[in-house]
Amino acid sequence: MKKTKFYALLGGVGIVLATITFIAADHIDSPSVASTSVDIADFYAFEGDDPNSTVLVATMQGPLTPGSVTTNAQFDEDVVVEFNIDNTGDFVEDLVIQAVRRDSVMYFFGPSIVDPANAGLQSMINVDDFSGQVGISTVDETFTTTNDDGITFFAGPRRDAFYFDFNQFNQVVSGAAAPVGFLPPAEASDFFENFNVLAVVVEIPNALLGDAPPHVAGAVGINGLPNAYNVWITTKRKI
Repeated sequence: MKKTKFYALLGGVGIVLATITFIAADHIDSPSVASTSVDIADFYAFEGDDPNSTVLVATMQGPLTPGSVTTNAQFDEDVVVEFNIDNTGDFVEDLVIQAVRRDSVMYFFGPSIVDPANAGLQSMINVDDFSGQVGISTVDETFTTTNDDGITFFAGPRRDAFYFDFNQFNQVVSGAAAPVGFLPPAEASDFFENFNVLAVVVEIPNALLGDAPPHVAGAVGINGLPNAYNVWITTKRKI
């Protein structure tokens, strides 16, 4: 595979990752990318079945309706999906895991060390750091592979796991639901229950992520955790 230059068309979705689950939602981006093959839906990161591994999930192109819309949805061969990991606490990626489709296969590269001079909006596929490949799953079949380093890969359609009572949200922001506000779980309705997304999943041994830096005081959501990675995803299109 030749080296190809990619540029980001949008900001990624980011979280701070420790040994608990975090979710970042970003359904339907700005008009320039909404409903396109670079549109990020969600980013999930959580402890694997093996507590010494971490699962990173990027979902895109949601919400996809069941049936032909989901069946016909495809990863774009001109788009690279990147999992960016900052393990020094400076909010600049130190490692990157890249995924790009060719035909019916998703190819993975990394985790690769990122030259700080090349961090940011521009990327090259790190062909020397090829780490594995997996056949792209369908709605009827599921494929996973695991390489010699213990990294497991998946790519394909899945039900949208994000939960949100979007209808009630609209009632709240319009003022129609005041003063009720959001409904308790037993009465809420999951807007995304019957929608799908395209997912790219990597389960990686923590030893390959490097040592987590001391937690940055004041970071949103996890004050008090002693160590954490900053992790975010980006989608970039070939130029």
